[in-house]
Amino acid sequence: MWRAEMTKRQLAGTAAILLALSVPASAQDDTQPGKRPTVSRGAPPSSNATVNLINLLVKQGTLSEDQAAALVKQADDEAYVARQATRDATTKAEGAEKAATTATDAVSPPGTKRVTYVPEIVKKQLRDEIRAEVMAKAEKENWASPGKYPEWAQRIRFYGDIRARYEGDHFPAGNGPLENFNAINTGNPFLEDNLNAVNPYAPPSYNTTQDRNRFRFRARLGADIDLFDGFSAGLRIATGDSSSPVSTNQTFGGNGGDFSKYALWLDRAFVKYQPVQDFVASVGRFDNPFWSPTDLVWYKEIGFDGFAIQAKQQVAEGFTPFFAGGAFPVFNTDLNAGLNTSDPSGNIKLPSRDKWLFGAQGGFGATLDPETNLTMAFAYYDFTNVRGKLSSACVVAAASDVCDTDMLRPTFAQKGNTYMRLRNIPLVLPAALPPTGSENFQFYGLASDFRPVVASAQLDFAQFNPIHVILDAEYIWNTAFDRAAVAAVAVRPNNFAGTPDGSPGPYNGGNQGWLARLTVGNKEVKHLWDWNAHVGYKYLESDAMVDAFVDSDFGLGGTNLKGYFIGGNVGLGENVWASVRWMSANNIAGLPYAVDIVQLDLNARF
Repeated sequence: MWRAEMTKRQLAGTAAILLALSVPASAQDDTQPGKRPTVSRGAPPSSNATVNLINLLVKQGTLSEDQAAALVKQADDEAYVARQATRDATTKAEGAEKAATTATDAVSPPGTKRVTYVPEIVKKQLRDEIRAEVMAKAEKENWASPGKYPEWAQRIRFYGDIRARYEGDHFPAGNGPLENFNAINTGNPFLEDNLNAVNPYAPPSYNTTQDRNRFRFRARLGADIDLFDGFSAGLRIATGDSSSPVSTNQTFGGNGGDFSKYALWLDRAFVKYQPVQDFVASVGRFDNPFWSPTDLVWYKEIGFDGFAIQAKQQVAEGFTPFFAGGAFPVFNTDLNAGLNTSDPSGNIKLPSRDKWLFGAQGGFGATLDPETNLTMAFAYYDFTNVRGKLSSACVVAAASDVCDTDMLRPTFAQKGNTYMRLRNIPLVLPAALPPTGSENFQFYGLASDFRPVVASAQLDFAQFNPIHVILDAEYIWNTAFDRAAVAAVAVRPNNFAGTPDGSPGPYNGGNQGWLARLTVGNKEVKHLWDWNAHVGYKYLESDAMVDAFVDSDFGLGGTNLKGYFIGGNVGLGENVWASVRWMSANNIAGLPYAVDIVQLDLNARF
């Protein structure tokens, strides 16, 4: 009796508290004899007492709207789980009851009447089991947890960056015209002078005399996706004036101008397999798999198409060898290559001229002492089918005609490499091929093979951590370069020395290059007032490397350049920083060419 009386008192007290909370203060003050208390109608009543209580607390100012919304969401989720558990428990109980009835009917004599009874303890056990199952499913799929993504979405990590840039390109007086072989090879063949046809126009050339001011931006958005058992995938899209492999810059006012929209390109698309921490196999389009501390050989953001493996293993305290290798298609022949030939049938198919890059690199990272680290690597690259070859005798009557080595011309190039003629066009007099004879519509290919050896090194002093002093160095030597063979087929005046009378002198291209750089400051600029500064010198001869894949900023891109560069970065906030860089480049061989470039950047990443 005493226990029952206490329970009633507790319930009464709780009801009084709820009643007091539910009645506004003004109504409580007016509860005098003869007056009835008023009830707030500010929020519609709910069948859930918890929700009603929350609404009352919001009206009284105890809770904010945001807090109340979160609590209501949580209450709804919990109520949903409870309802689901009850429904499932009832369903299972009914199923068990039907099964029991069926079994009883099978053994009971006809006419037997019975009352089915499921003990309450069994029902409770079933409810608990179903609730546990529902909660486990809710936890896994996150549909009953406010603010959480589904499990599959948690395996996707988005990232990106945006850069706004001012660039000033300044040319001194005295620059010579540099022939634009890329414009010829990606457009119509150039009509060279011969005895039968004289082209009144000069070949396409780069503008090397007019200063330019450009405002540019770059935007990239990517996603890394964790799949299963060591497999992952990645995608990234990026801006760009074109599909160039060495730039994602988009110039304001480009792409037709008049505030036209800009194009997006598929910049990365790959699948990776990493069964252990120190081994990665990649296929698709991915980041450069080879360690390269500078941009002497490879543009720093270049993407590789193909297959690559990377591995490393610590063999002793502070000493970790590493290896990278792969095969990468540079150009794949179109299935319809060879149409529109000068052959009378017009159906000649040309042989495949697929181009490949094979590469391998070995190196090591060593801790010389707790505050000094050394990394060194040696790499060998083999470009196949990139050198031009003179075609078989090819009579060309129109610019649309095709010769059998046309596909050896580069589909993208910057400037600097030495070129040769691809078409072997015999001299045919007008009488034999009226009305104009054989016209010298010409394409151009690289005059040298490329099998460069690259040595790379970085020495990092961290005695003043977080300030580092870093020395980077890289050297390249194209072992396939044959000076005499290249000079014999090179197109003049491409990489030929000048003479006082203006005629081309001897061929003076080269096959080596090196870069040295000193950097002081934070290794990465991520936070407010992080900073670093660098200064260096670059020397890259004409045929040390395929010019399509080297840095696109120094000297406005390409090989056959030398000069100084200096720059710095400073953090303006979390993952926001400003950059400044000045580069002064000059030609090494051929006609005079020089350019000074200033870049001011505002960068942000997420």
